[in-house]
Amino acid sequence: MRIIAGPCQYESLEQSIEIAEQCARVCSRYGIEYYFKASFDKANRTNINSKRGIGLPQFIREADKLKEEIPGLKILTDIHDKQQVYTITSVDASIDVLQIPAFLCRQTDLIRAAADSGRIVNIKKGQFLAPWDVAGILSKTEGAKEVWITERGTSFGYNTLVVDFTGLEYMLTNYNVPIVLDATHAVQKPGGNGTSSGGNRDYVPGLTRAAAALGIRNFFLEVHADPDNAPSDGPNMIKLENFEEIVRDIDRYTYSR
Repeated sequence: MRIIAGPCQYESLEQSIEIAEQCARVCSRYGIEYYFKASFDKANRTNINSKRGIGLPQFIREADKLKEEIPGLKILTDIHDKQQVYTITSVDASIDVLQIPAFLCRQTDLIRAAADSGRIVNIKKGQFLAPWDVAGILSKTEGAKEVWITERGTSFGYNTLVVDFTGLEYMLTNYNVPIVLDATHAVQKPGGNGTSSGGNRDYVPGLTRAAAALGIRNFFLEVHADPDNAPSDGPNMIKLENFEEIVRDIDRYTYSR
């Protein structure tokens, strides 16, 4: 079992240490493998004036410092184009997992570059894809060290996502790769304005319990000490103080397939 957890947008080394230390401590208590997640660039913000992040060069430097502060820490971050993949591999950055965002999940050249990077590749399943369409994505990942597929909800009308548990069951049954539930992005209101209408974190615990009972053993959770004042994804991020309660429930409801 593994949990990917961290802030939506990387803000500072100090904040990242605080979040990663607490999440790692909780996951260790329950025997769960932990990956710290943060984005150096939010390249798909709705508004051109929205904060995007610190950029890749600074993130690479601070990823090294994070691993010095927290021995054994594993790090996941988003990539958006081939050049970012080449930069990460050319300097042998301290990044263990390259994540392909949902809107880019069909970009063949990006997937191939990530697959050739020597890193684990986590691909977010697009909100517009059916579970059986994931076969096309996986056909592009030959040679990858390891591939994960992450469900983050399916578009249902305007500004609404739903989690299809029959779809999760299909992917668990038909694909020989780890399936991850991104329970925080699944409660977004896509295109929302960043206020309380942008998502609802209150639904996250129920989604994780249901997924654990179904047989999902991998979870993606964005966490923040003060999500209501975060630069992105605040309404759907869970509060750091509530992280252990959610992990405890995941552990309690886990069904071993």
